[in-house]
Amino acid sequence: MGDITREILISHDSHETRVAFVEGRQLVELYVERPKKSVVGNVYLGKVRDVLPGMQAAFVDIGLEKNAFLYVDEVVTPEDVKDVPRRDIQQLLRPGQQIMVQVLKDPMGTKGARVTTEVTLPGRFVVLMPFSPFVGVSRKLPEEERDRLHDIIAPLVPEGLGVIVRTAASGSAEKELESDIEFLLRLWKRVQHQSREGLAPEVVYTEMDLALRMVRDAFSDDYRRLIVDDKRVYEKVVSFLKKTSPKLVRRVVLHKDRVPLFEEYGLYPQIDSAMRREVSLPSGGHIVIDKTEALTAIDVNTGRFVGKKNLEDTILRTNLEAADEAVRQVRLRDIGGIIVIDFIDMEEAKHRAEVFARLNKALERDRTKTRAMEISRLGLVEMTRKNVTDGLYGVLTEPCPCCGGEGRIFSDSTRRIAVERRMREILVGGKSSAYLFGVDSETYALITAAGNNSVAMLRAETGKHVSVVAVPECEPIEVKVLIEGRVGSADAFEA
Repeated sequence: MGDITREILISHDSHETRVAFVEGRQLVELYVERPKKSVVGNVYLGKVRDVLPGMQAAFVDIGLEKNAFLYVDEVVTPEDVKDVPRRDIQQLLRPGQQIMVQVLKDPMGTKGARVTTEVTLPGRFVVLMPFSPFVGVSRKLPEEERDRLHDIIAPLVPEGLGVIVRTAASGSAEKELESDIEFLLRLWKRVQHQSREGLAPEVVYTEMDLALRMVRDAFSDDYRRLIVDDKRVYEKVVSFLKKTSPKLVRRVVLHKDRVPLFEEYGLYPQIDSAMRREVSLPSGGHIVIDKTEALTAIDVNTGRFVGKKNLEDTILRTNLEAADEAVRQVRLRDIGGIIVIDFIDMEEAKHRAEVFARLNKALERDRTKTRAMEISRLGLVEMTRKNVTDGLYGVLTEPCPCCGGEGRIFSDSTRRIAVERRMREILVGGKSSAYLFGVDSETYALITAAGNNSVAMLRAETGKHVSVVAVPECEPIEVKVLIEGRVGSADAFEA
């Protein structure tokens, strides 16, 4: 982490809660939660709707708009079922069966939530795993500290249950750890009781809200301060930390300045950059980020940077800056799934190694599980990053109604030609002598423009009376027949 000052900022109002992770006043992660919040971590009593042996999966009704997807490897084998073939979903589940599941991934696009029956309940220092009877300790901790924590935790865990000790437990006293485990055991009993008494589909455990979730999962001695701009949220955070990590309470600050918190830290321009396709690099180069259904592609370009020594030096410097910025943007936008970074081709192997080392160093600060493959001779790096939510882009944007999310719209010429052709087809094929068409307002301006008036041309070409008006609800190349009939003596339509 070096000497970089790391802080967490929590901003809350009636519309949304925003949590920003800042390193040296540079925004590296941003999470936004609105009233329709994420359901990841929630536990539901669901009902199996369909069992699909061909996919080795099941669809489970958990009360959301779309049924959740449960893959066979995410199904815990019941205690009373022995020697089940590992991939035989039909031996594990049946339609109509009630099961307890936990959401792993939010619904995204046309897909429902991804769920598991391997329920886990996270605490401040440990994660309770009711169906995995073992004690594990985070590998990010030194071996000596791992041994100490294992010796404390192991006797506290009831037989048949399991826990994973989190990185946040480093340096924690035995009393703090014991308190965390007792809380989780009480919570698990409550979840079990609700699942026994409930009727599917029903939620039996709701994950904490965004502010508390981030405090629980991320806030530690690594952060100098946690600043909150809402008094109620501040009190909630302080109350939570007093029970779990009293030593961190003094690092929580209530923002009282008249200047808004995010504005004081200069975050708005950085948030805007996370919405752009092209992001500038310090030396004048840039990266271009394109998201597709299958993967996210990041392309590196030298742009206006020409370097001071030679071409190879220019390429190396641009690639090194791109490695840092690509990881920052991946974290900031919370991009998941497959990511391919196309660095500029480098002739020398030592330069490729240097860029790959810089990329891995930047990834060390990413809290989300990420794996990068070695850089190829063509300068390509393939990465996988755990995909949990729609990410910042999915929360703050929606598909363009004109281009359907493609990022491109029909040109003026295309719109004019398409609309003119459609009107001609209607006029030639129709029996009426007069038509009133409705088109999009921008298209209306195109087809009635002086010197290029399609309406006048169609009148002359077909001999029919043609009128056009702008209709707001029309699509860019849509033509609606509003009225058709014949023309009376006063040039008025007669049905």
